Amino acid sequence: MHENIITIAKEKRAYALDALRGFAILAMVLSGTIKYKILPAWMYHAQEPPPTHTFHPNLPGLTWVDTVFPIFLFCMGAAIPLALSSRLAQGFTTKQVILYIFKRGFLLGIFAIFLQHIRPFTLNLNPTKQTWWIALLGFVILFFMFVRLSVNIKFRQYAKWITFGAYIAAIILVCFLRYPDGSGFSLSRSDIILVVLTNMVMFGSLTWFFTKNNLLLRLGLLGLLIALRLSATVKESWIALLWKASPVPWIFQFDYFKYLFIVIPGTITGDLILNLLKMPEINKGDQEIKSNGRQLRFYSIIVLMFAICLSLLIGLQARWVWQTVLLSVILCSMGWLLFVNPANDTEKLLKSFYQWGVYWLALGLLFEPFEKGIKKDPSTLSYYFITTAIALFLLITFTILIDIFKQRNCLQLLIDNGQNPMIAYVAFANLLLPILRLTKLEPFILNYTNTPLTGFLKGVIYTLTIAFVVSFFTKLKLFWKT
Repeated sequence: MHENIITIAKEKRAYALDALRGFAILAMVLSGTIKYKILPAWMYHAQEPPPTHTFHPNLPGLTWVDTVFPIFLFCMGAAIPLALSSRLAQGFTTKQVILYIFKRGFLLGIFAIFLQHIRPFTLNLNPTKQTWWIALLGFVILFFMFVRLSVNIKFRQYAKWITFGAYIAAIILVCFLRYPDGSGFSLSRSDIILVVLTNMVMFGSLTWFFTKNNLLLRLGLLGLLIALRLSATVKESWIALLWKASPVPWIFQFDYFKYLFIVIPGTITGDLILNLLKMPEINKGDQEIKSNGRQLRFYSIIVLMFAICLSLLIGLQARWVWQTVLLSVILCSMGWLLFVNPANDTEKLLKSFYQWGVYWLALGLLFEPFEKGIKKDPSTLSYYFITTAIALFLLITFTILIDIFKQRNCLQLLIDNGQNPMIAYVAFANLLLPILRLTKLEPFILNYTNTPLTGFLKGVIYTLTIAFVVSFFTKLKLFWKT
């Protein structure tokens, strides 16, 4: 009888993290393309239930839609150590690294402002044919502003001129555009998600850079942030006033620091991944794991990770809080048995992921009653830590599938999108939807997607279309980067 062999992949790129990022960005696209009003409440933001989708700030709950942005933030945090350490390895000085961080933030801020100015429903609440053409033009300009062409040194100067020309075209375009209120260009008109990412890429990167050799200091900063966050709820206190103050409110607010509760745990995860990637190659014989029993164990871990995530989403949305806590304790205790005695570096990494995931989950569940239940907006402490735990449990799943079961090809679509998330974020509203409207296919599609099933399938088809478009650009090595 032949024993199954599982080979541990020792890749120099964290493909599992790419896959998780791709999963998050495509889930974000799906949540924005499914049919409104007709699907169950768990298919939308918990605080915007159907059929009216009226925002209820005091309505607690957690749906999968509420988790996609924090998962993406977590991936951003995890990527920070990988990105900055590579520059340090290239000999970057402290000054050069800090300039690189601010450059990334500056370019992402430009992206946030320009994108919002060319969104079709920002240009016109009832978009016309001209609106859709402007939206398409905006996509083309964005493409050449942020694409990084893999060209020979001989042609690199021409690529720089193309980028410069795109920025000039963007400036000219926004100077001539007018909006429903009669106004023109405004720094305050920006994509709030990208503005948050701008702040997190800067402050998250600075946090990691100055604490890269001191985990306790980074955790200490997290404790100080919790103190600031709690004191900010005391009306008229100096911390509350500071929390709401900003010298440049269109791009920075102290309130955005709350998302460091997700980004900082992400950087801790990134450190763990970085340590694995830095390890030298070992002999092939040492990488192989004989695994009749181990294979079943890894399948059990995957099932358990999904079980924990589903129990959190179902239980917290249904408001079965103590039952969810009890079930989480049982499931996490079962999981602890599956991670004992790691046999190699990848299994040690998985065990570390799990330990941190359980810690963040415990913290989130203990905070759940504090602010009258978990909520996305205004976001609660339980929201940050529970979604961080969910991100880690999903990362465990992707790591097993890619690095242990070596199913990278099966997840390549997610990986491609994870490596090119800026295109995925823009492509629906400024590429696919304008094409559908200009070709008059959208009204036809809407007429046949009025049931819950077809309304969901419409979103799936749109999302897959975006996914394949982004994958096409990725395979051509046309990456949008800041």
